[in-house]
Amino acid sequence: MCDQTFVAATFGPCDSCSKASPLMNIYIKNEAINYCSFCVEMMACQGLQKGETLASLSRESDNLKKKLEEERAKLNDVELHQVAEKTEVLNALTIKTRRVLKGHGNKVLCMDWCQDKRRLVSSSQDGKVIVWDGFTLNKEHGVALPCTWVMACAYAPSGCAIACGGLDNKCSVFPLSLDPNENLAAKKKSVAMHTNYISGCTFTNSDMQLLTSSGDGTCALWDVESGQLLQSFHGHTADVLSLDLAPSETGNTFVSGGCDKKANVWDMRSGQNIQSFESHDSDINCVKYYPSGDAFASASDDSTCRFYDLRADREVAIYQKDSIIFGASTVDFSLSGRLLFAGYNDYTINAWDVLKGTRVSILFGHENRISRVRVSPDGTALCSASWDNTLRIWA
Repeated sequence: MCDQTFVAATFGPCDSCSKASPLMNIYIKNEAINYCSFCVEMMACQGLQKGETLASLSRESDNLKKKLEEERAKLNDVELHQVAEKTEVLNALTIKTRRVLKGHGNKVLCMDWCQDKRRLVSSSQDGKVIVWDGFTLNKEHGVALPCTWVMACAYAPSGCAIACGGLDNKCSVFPLSLDPNENLAAKKKSVAMHTNYISGCTFTNSDMQLLTSSGDGTCALWDVESGQLLQSFHGHTADVLSLDLAPSETGNTFVSGGCDKKANVWDMRSGQNIQSFESHDSDINCVKYYPSGDAFASASDDSTCRFYDLRADREVAIYQKDSIIFGASTVDFSLSGRLLFAGYNDYTINAWDVLKGTRVSILFGHENRISRVRVSPDGTALCSASWDNTLRIWA
C-alpha cells in the first residue's frame, strides 16, 4: 500500500476528511500525505473481498513469506568457506602503526581519504573538521562547526571540497583551496537538511551530488549547487546509521544499514528499495561494498560482521569468534577484497580472511573504541579513527 509509514507528532487538518486531528505522515509512491488514523484504516480496507479482513490478509502474507524463505533455503547448499577450502591460507600480517594524528579535542567520529592517496579529512565530537596531510601530519585546514558531534565527513572525488554534518541535522559542503589560512567557514554551503541528525554522507561519482543518511530513518540525494532534494529513500523503520555507494563509475545503487537491523540496497534513479537483508541481531553500524560491487559487508552491535552476495541474494559468510563480545562499529575491504578490516568497541581492529572466514590478525594501539576504518585508495595503508581523540595510519 505504501512505501513507508511514520507516526509524526503533528496536529492539523487531514488531507482526506479535513478534520483537525493527530496526523500520520504516509508516503505513497514517494509522495507525502497527512492522514488521520481513521482515514488510514479506511484506505487500508479499500479493495477487500467478501470475508477478507486485515488479520486474514496478514496471516496469508506471513505464510507466503515463510514458503518463500523455505524455497530460498533449498538453494543455500554451500557456504563461502566451503568453496574456499582449497584456497591458500594467508600468512600473518605485519601491519603496524606508522603515523598518529593528534589534534582533535574529543572523540574522532569519522574520517575519509582523498583520492590523491595522501590527504584525509576527519570530524570529531569537539565540533571540528580537520584536513590532514597523511605524510607530514600537518593540518592543512580546520573548520569549527556550530554544533558538537560532527558524525559524518567525506572528501569530494576531485579533492577540491569536503562535506560534513551531524547533530545540526544539516550536511554542509566546504570548497578547499591551496591557501591554508583561508577562512573555510565563510565559504560554507548548506546542502542537505534532514529532520534528525546526519549519520553519513558521501559524494556520488562527481562533486555535484551528495548522498546522506539520517536518524530520521531516511536517505536522500541532493544537488550540491542548488541544495535541491533530487530523491528520497524511505524503507528503514529506525535510524539509518551508515551508507555506501556502489564502487562502479556507472553504479546507480547504494546500500544502507540502521537500527532496524536491516541492510537495504537502493536504486538511486527510482528511489526504490531493490534488495533487503535482515540477519543481524542488533543495530547495523556500518555497511561497505566489496570492491567488485557484487557484495557488501556489514558490522553490527551483535559482535559480528556479515558478508552478503547480491547475486545470490543472501548472506554467505559470518565473521565472529566466541572471544569477541563487543560490538563491531566499522568495516572496510582491502583493495583486492581478500581482507576485511573491522573495528570494534574493545579498542581493536581485526583483519579477517574474507574467503575462509578466519581471523588473520589483530591490530592494537588505540585506547578507546574504533569509530571508523578506511583503506587508502591505492590499498597501501589503513586509517583508523577512535574515541581516544586520535587517528592512526597503519601499513
